[in-house]
Amino acid sequence: MRYLHTMIRVTDPDATIRFFDLLGLKEVRRMENDKGRFTLIFLSTPEDQAIGDRRVEVELTYNWPPEGGEGEAYAAGRNFGHLAYRVENIYDTCRRLMDAGVTINRPPRDGHMAFVKTPDGISIELLQADGPLEPAEPWASMPNTGSW
Repeated sequence: MRYLHTMIRVTDPDATIRFFDLLGLKEVRRMENDKGRFTLIFLSTPEDQAIGDRRVEVELTYNWPPEGGEGEAYAAGRNFGHLAYRVENIYDTCRRLMDAGVTINRPPRDGHMAFVKTPDGISIELLQADGPLEPAEPWASMPNTGSW
């Protein structure tokens, strides 16, 4: 058995692609299905792309709105859990996300772990590579915001 991808449903593909781009994931392929009225967008990190057929992907599924109607709203589902990514510097990553307007729901107070959410409310866990960094401000005293 081989792991292929994790699928999340999205209501705004462009906003979600911009969010994952901040984390370093890039679109690697896209499939439009006119008959089924959906788009599948696959994202991957450059490191995973370099592995070739062992690529790990996030699949964004966008179900098109009915003709003349509005798109489907998805309930926030904490039962989904989260996606997790190892980052080279958790403080730099969180700063880049904050500067782009992303809320840091669980700041990396411990220099090791943080949580943010996609535009559709999917939790993303960020973990510091090679062990925790020394606690640093503003992260060390920053409170949690919302759920994660």
